[in-house]
Amino acid sequence: MQGEHRMLIDGKLTEAASGKTFDNINPATEEVIGQVADASPADMDRAIESARRAFDETDWSTNTDLRRRCLRQLHDALDAEREALRPQIVAEVGTPISLTYAVQQDSCIDDMLWEVDLLDRYEWESELPVHEFMGMKSARRVVREPVGVVAAVTPWNFPFMLNLSKIVPALAAGNTAVLKPAPDTPWSATFIGRLAAEQTDLPPGVLNVVPSGDPAAVGEVLSADPRVDMISFTGSTATGRRIMARGAETLKKVFLELGGKSANVILDDANFEAVVPSGSMICIHGGQGCAITTRMLLPRSHYDEGVDLLRAAFENVAYGDPNDPGVIMGPLVNARQRDRVLGYIEKGQAEGARLLVGGSRPAHLEKGYYVEPTLFVDVDPDSTIAQEEIFGPVLAVIRYEDDDDAVRIANNSAYGLSGAVTSRSMDRALGVARRIRTGTVSVNGGLWFGPDSPFGGYKQSGNGREHGVAGFEEYLETKTLGLPAPA
Repeated sequence: MQGEHRMLIDGKLTEAASGKTFDNINPATEEVIGQVADASPADMDRAIESARRAFDETDWSTNTDLRRRCLRQLHDALDAEREALRPQIVAEVGTPISLTYAVQQDSCIDDMLWEVDLLDRYEWESELPVHEFMGMKSARRVVREPVGVVAAVTPWNFPFMLNLSKIVPALAAGNTAVLKPAPDTPWSATFIGRLAAEQTDLPPGVLNVVPSGDPAAVGEVLSADPRVDMISFTGSTATGRRIMARGAETLKKVFLELGGKSANVILDDANFEAVVPSGSMICIHGGQGCAITTRMLLPRSHYDEGVDLLRAAFENVAYGDPNDPGVIMGPLVNARQRDRVLGYIEKGQAEGARLLVGGSRPAHLEKGYYVEPTLFVDVDPDSTIAQEEIFGPVLAVIRYEDDDDAVRIANNSAYGLSGAVTSRSMDRALGVARRIRTGTVSVNGGLWFGPDSPFGGYKQSGNGREHGVAGFEEYLETKTLGLPAPA
């Protein structure tokens, strides 16, 4: 296996100007699997300049046929290379291989076509009725145009999906883009860059892929540079605040998809044996997902029953080698993240929560950044592990009194990304779901995710939406034209 180590700038696959590289490390084995060009601020400057030139001096922003053709070429190239890409994603992300047949790879490639097809369906221009203002009658036309140069900054947990979730709608809308991937998962971006350079007609500068072992340094260039018109960022709330503050200096458009501390509300009439054990699924991919429901709310009347079911489920979570198709949980992405999660577990115990399952590094796995599937019960809803995003395989179980109390606890969070509600009554479940202040909610097991469904959060989970028409329109500006009224 040999991942693409070069960056893509101005249509060319290239080394860093300094010649420096950084290591790509397999989190399951702690071994170096390859090197990647290590971009400096000077490399990022070249990428921004090429994206600016491609937007200002080519017809990319207005040539819908060219955009459609290039994005279909990219889709076809990725489709043909699925089996070459799959082991790379597993190796650098530590994701279970089973997830690459869905949200870590295959569904992302398939979903690209929804964005491409939207080019033909989208209403780029619309007419408003004739309006009289200051004694003059005028027709008005609303036109949607690309924003310009988009900086796409992506995290390490679902890197391939999030790379495509940003660059595909940005390019389809007519923008040019600079993609800065997380240093933990660079191949999921550079692979796209290589196929774009070698197998598509993308004009030079339309897409640039700039990995760096020092993401803060090159990220500061992106967020402050006046040649960049928009930043599309997925990651931590703390970094999102920094990007928003830096972007404010040049009044950039900013899309932020940030953290979450989502609540899974099990109402007292639910089928507990059928529903509660699925709470252990927060361990999928080591709990490294912003929308994972890492708080479970159980009614006092069925609390002990629910805890017993959860204990059995957590004790039987299949974790270990991510190449094993029976595993749902691999390692955390790096040693820093592993230690961060273990620190939260210590904090939970110190604050009085009862540790029922896990809580340590697994003794039988000598290598890899693993943490045991961990279950806390009797958690105070105001405690640290109930309030802060842990991003690990840790479930906090909280007791509630009635539906109103459950809604209060669910909304007792700085975040508002996702959630879930389960009841035998659809009307009751929907009633609770509508009161939860989050961007997405699963009701009685329904899945909200899809290329056409907007995803994003309330409060400190960010602003704007990804996917769907709403996500596509994040990459557009609105222009209103006043025209003489027809005679």
